[in-house]
Formats: sequence, C-alpha cells, structure tokens
Amino acid sequence: MTESEETVRCWLVERSSYGDERMVTLVYATTDGERHLMKQLSPNLLRRKRVTAATDVEPDRLEPVPGDDRERYATEASRMAEAHNPDEEV
Repeated sequence: MTESEETVRCWLVERSSYGDERMVTLVYATTDGERHLMKQLSPNLLRRKRVTAATDVEPDRLEPVPGDDRERYATEASRMAEAHNPDEEV
C-alpha cells in the first residue's frame, strides 16, 4: 500500500462497537487530524477482513474531522504511523 497523488494515507485512530447488531466502527484519519474515513462493519465481515494500521483513501471519500476530535486524531494517527507498518494487521 503506497500513498499516491490519487490517494491519501490514513491511520487507524479508533475502533468501537455499538448497537443491537454490534456493528464495529473503524475510524482512519490523516496525521494532521483534519480528515477521516469511517467504516462500519458487521462482526461477521470483520472476521473475514484484515484490519490494517493504515489504508490509502481517495480524497473525495474523506470527511472533515469535528473540531473536538482533531487533536486526538492527529496524535493517534501520528503514533500509529511511528509504531506500525501500513499493512500491519492491528
């Protein structure tokens, strides 16, 4: 997985479960904490899919991070980038 002009590298910053169906939410963010991608997966899909430290995302799929979360996402994305290879399963 490599970052290119067509994609932006985002790092896993949050994983949470919620709801009656126990959906799992994965949040990947840029290291500046400005943009993020949220994925919601069922537990069955999560067992079959690798969750990696980073993912490369098309810029138009990224959303702005709410102001309250920017610093936290920037800190966590930077920490993940320093501690893990992008393709490393986490």
